[in-house]
Amino acid sequence: MKSQSESYRDAGVDITAGYRAVELMQSSIARTLTSGVLGGVGGFGGMFELDTAGMQRPVLVSGTDGVGTKLRLAFLLNKHDTVGIDCVAMCVNDIICCGAKPLFFLDYIACGKNVPEKIAGIVSGIAEGCVQAGCALIGGETAEMPGFYPEDEYDLAGFAVGVVDKPRILDKNTMQAGDILLALPSSGLHSNGFSLVRKVFGVEAGGLSLPHAALGGQTLGETLLTPTRIYVKPVLALLEAVTVRSLAHITGGGFYENIPRALGAGVTAKVEQRAVKTPPIFDLLTKTGNIPTRDMFNTFNMGVGMVAVVPKTQADTAIQTLTAQGVDAYVLGEITAGDEGVILC
Repeated sequence: MKSQSESYRDAGVDITAGYRAVELMQSSIARTLTSGVLGGVGGFGGMFELDTAGMQRPVLVSGTDGVGTKLRLAFLLNKHDTVGIDCVAMCVNDIICCGAKPLFFLDYIACGKNVPEKIAGIVSGIAEGCVQAGCALIGGETAEMPGFYPEDEYDLAGFAVGVVDKPRILDKNTMQAGDILLALPSSGLHSNGFSLVRKVFGVEAGGLSLPHAALGGQTLGETLLTPTRIYVKPVLALLEAVTVRSLAHITGGGFYENIPRALGAGVTAKVEQRAVKTPPIFDLLTKTGNIPTRDMFNTFNMGVGMVAVVPKTQADTAIQTLTAQGVDAYVLGEITAGDEGVILC
């Protein structure tokens, strides 16, 4: 006899809808499976067999994050198949900064009402993010919480685990004056600063579906919902090709908060502001919201989703490697002596 409860359903939780959602997401999950996955999805825990061949001292690296108020755009546009990419990206882009290869991912979706097709759409995005990152989706949880969330809203968070050989963990204290800062371009706003974005553009009032001249004819909604770029595969290739001193994932807090996290002692990151290739959405934000330049660089990625620090003698090879991976990397600045964090000049 299948599990069901009319009393629970009358209280707002439909168990059978949960079963239907799981059925609909199976094909998406199957896309992500790798050789390390054991047992599939549906047990009390996701199992992954760790292959440590060739490693001296394997170290697990974990990261967790959500999508934040960018989800509000998904609600307003009724488009739910890309925010899962954002969720994966925010986790795997963090752990790759340690030099770790992502292995597996788990998600958590809390909603007011379980609409199986909507949940399956969210998971399809999560699966796509996992495919892009080369990791497996080995489990998750969908919690239907009536009276806690509005029926048409949800929250989304995730958790990733990766592995790196201890001798290959990136050591920011190896950097020195003269090293080069490389910019790995973003796909747009990614998943940060959306409380400010929503305020500036007044998204609740509408206008998200109208083409915008400043955005090359793309709608504001399409631009804002562009999923976060996943840097795992290009960065793994970079790590094999050159010496990478450190990596900085540019998320909330922008340049001023994130680049210092990747700096060694006694050095300063000198960023050439004129070198930054900034997509139109950031210019539109600046002008519409009358936002000072300092605040923009302290809130958004400004078109730079990841920063890599490499020796000057290897900068050309690094750029060639990333270009071959489809990332149009470029020189953003250099490392100088000092302890001033980040200087935009």
